[in-house]
Amino acid sequence: MKKVVLLCTLGMSTSLLVSKMRKAAKELEIDCSIVAIGEYEFKKYEKEADIIMLGPQVRYLFNSLRKKVDSNIPITLINSADYGTMNGNKILNQALAIMDNKELSTNNL
Repeated sequence: MKKVVLLCTLGMSTSLLVSKMRKAAKELEIDCSIVAIGEYEFKKYEKEADIIMLGPQVRYLFNSLRKKVDSNIPITLINSADYGTMNGNKILNQALAIMDNKELSTNNL
C-alpha cells in the first residue's frame, strides 16, 4: 500500500483534498493511504510516508525537509492551481507518477 502524506500548516486545508484524492484512488482501484497533517505532526508520519506533498502555504519547508527526511522518500510541491481547485485526481496521479519514477525531490512549479 502506498502512503501519501500531504503537509500544510495545520492539516485542515488539505482535508477536502484528501477526500477527493481518496475518491480518485477508489475509482482507479489503487490501494493507498492518504493523510493530511500539519507541520507540527510531521515527525509522527515522516518515516511512514512513501511520498510527502507540500501544500502551497508550506512550500518554504521544502529545502529544510529535504535535508531532514530519508533521501529515499520523494518530496514534492503541490501545484497551486491544482490545490486551489482541489483537483484530487490530478494530484493523486502526480504522486503516483513520482513514486513510480522514484524521483526523490521535485520542484515542478
